[in-house]
Amino acid sequence: LTGFVLSAIFLFYFILKDSTQSGSASLTANSTAFYEQAEVNSWLPASPVGRPMRLKIPGINVDVVVEYVGLAPDGAMDVPKGQDAAAWFELGPRPGENGSAVMAGHYGWKNGKGSVFDDLYKLRGGDKLYIEDDEGAIISFVVRESRRYDPKADASDVFGSNDGKPHLNLITCEGAWDKASKTYSERLVIFTDL
Repeated sequence: LTGFVLSAIFLFYFILKDSTQSGSASLTANSTAFYEQAEVNSWLPASPVGRPMRLKIPGINVDVVVEYVGLAPDGAMDVPKGQDAAAWFELGPRPGENGSAVMAGHYGWKNGKGSVFDDLYKLRGGDKLYIEDDEGAIISFVVRESRRYDPKADASDVFGSNDGKPHLNLITCEGAWDKASKTYSERLVIFTDL
């Protein structure tokens, strides 16, 4: 888990922009009402969009608190403190705002416990996920596609979009553990649309 560091190139979009201007919790008994409300409120909320508080992905039994992160000392997106939380990159858009909001979560086992995004690879096009914000709004997203990246690849498309629509992209590690570099061999990104 300590090796889950994204390549600094992932953040190129935001650096350039600024210069120019872990186990998942089980679902609660109220899940049915939560998702019914989300279907009604799946439109873009009034601006400003609230700060994300919880991420829920029913298809893989994820219901977790959202932490806020910025840049790590090496210039990459920072990661959640614990293996049972997701981390929103707060230097980018909020989930529900136009652009690509980004969340990261750990992958792999530590101290006999799995991590929040261990099953992220199971998501398929059309699967739904939900963000609950600090205003009480529930925003739903639909999986569009998944992609795998080399940790050193240019993945600026993960952090930026130019279609004027809201997206939420989820990032985790995947592949083989490299003891020397203390990281996994790939990054998995799930792209979703409002």
